[in-house]
Amino acid sequence: MLVPNQRVQEAIALVFSTFRATGSIRQMHQWFHEHCIELPVNQYRGKARIVFKLPTYGFLSSVLHNPIYAGAYVYGRRPQEIRVLDGILKKRQCSPVALERARVFLRDHHEGYLDWAGYQENIRVMSSNTRRWDHDDSVGPARRGSGLLAGLLRCGRCGRKLHVRYWGKSGTAARYLCEGDYEAGGRYCLGFGGSGIDRRVADEVLQVLSPVGIDASFEAIHQIEHAHEARRGLLVQQLTQVEYEAERAFEQYDQVDARNRLVASELEARWNERLRQVEAVKSTIAQLEATAQPLSEAERAELRSLGAHFRDVWESPSCPPELKKKIVRTVVDEIVVNEEPPGTLRFVVPWKGGVHTRFDMPRPPSASESRTAEGDIDLIRRMAERYGDDQIASVLNRLGRRTGKGNRWNEHRVASARKSHGIGGQARTKLDHEILSLNAAAEHAAVSDTTIRRLIEAGLLRYQQVAPHAPWEIRREDLDTNPVRGLIEHLHRTGKLDLRGAAGSQRHLFPAETK
Repeated sequence: MLVPNQRVQEAIALVFSTFRATGSIRQMHQWFHEHCIELPVNQYRGKARIVFKLPTYGFLSSVLHNPIYAGAYVYGRRPQEIRVLDGILKKRQCSPVALERARVFLRDHHEGYLDWAGYQENIRVMSSNTRRWDHDDSVGPARRGSGLLAGLLRCGRCGRKLHVRYWGKSGTAARYLCEGDYEAGGRYCLGFGGSGIDRRVADEVLQVLSPVGIDASFEAIHQIEHAHEARRGLLVQQLTQVEYEAERAFEQYDQVDARNRLVASELEARWNERLRQVEAVKSTIAQLEATAQPLSEAERAELRSLGAHFRDVWESPSCPPELKKKIVRTVVDEIVVNEEPPGTLRFVVPWKGGVHTRFDMPRPPSASESRTAEGDIDLIRRMAERYGDDQIASVLNRLGRRTGKGNRWNEHRVASARKSHGIGGQARTKLDHEILSLNAAAEHAAVSDTTIRRLIEAGLLRYQQVAPHAPWEIRREDLDTNPVRGLIEHLHRTGKLDLRGAAGSQRHLFPAETK
């Protein structure tokens, strides 16, 4: 019920308005401590009196859960049970029952700080913020994780809520999962990556909210000014209170007999303490007015322009994830998702107000589906002994290979694949003077590429190739052996490459097996 003390009334009212703005007791608790806002509590030292101090988490929770602040009088929520144990009567207090089942429940008993619908909404929000692992009805408070739809997705197959898991090197990549019977040794009912899904749903939200961006900017201006005025109003009330206490302490000190030094010194100390409190509150008000000036016309114009460019504000890196989540939960109750047909995710978005939106999109591939092919990994492993990542990427692209995500290969992706599979290597090809490429072999022998090819086709010159389109590997010592060296010298003298006699007089490089 409302107490006559105006400072107490404004402080308690600030609790409920701050909870509506933050939607979380923890965030509200942090806000009061960050701004050094004190709240009234009952202190019992001989007799009950009201003192102001920084609120604890439990105090804020008790205020929000207590129906007396919503104008209701409740008595007897925890009934007692009497049992006879070993011939002795023992009383046991039972668990709290619902408000309507209490011994006395008068809903509109007195004037409250909020109406009954507001109280029930606060209870619903606090209940949804509680982490309950025995069921999946909890949406949870908006936290800093990147998963925009955390707590909003519901499986269209089994009806369970999807949970969000974060993975990747930095642990920020969201993946949504419906557990199904996985805990019992089965498999997940539904699972998919979150980044693309979040962007798609965000586009739907922006299409709905962009036309009302101007109204949102005016509401932001109102909230900024209201928060400043509310804090300043509480400080002014606190200043009035401490000035009264200082004046009362002076009156007590002034009335005491100065010769009674034991009493006079104590009253003087109390008076000085109240004066220090007055100066401290005045200093806080001065700092608040210096740092939180009213919005100028330029700042108002900037906020209005932000409302006109709602999408740009949403996509800005400075827009925190928890703010985006709060915006989405303001307009969306939940989102039902199912995979139908296979490979396609179908989303049904029930907007608050009764309108439904449906859209389909391809299901993002899972980690196993986006894994690099084993053949590509084998090729990278064989080539990495000599060739750099850039050369390996070139060979893979010529072969028409793609990464697990369907992208073209480049040196950075090859390096990432090597690191993921524990394959050693280097960014650039190692220089080996004993092994030559086709062009290097032709340059070494001072002949054309065609001559080297003809020597290889005739079986006179050995070469190796890790894979099609990979560089030819020709050993320098093979170019300097007979008859290759003799044929090249003859070519230099006559200008003709005669392979007939040389081919017939030479043994095959790879002789047939003897039977």
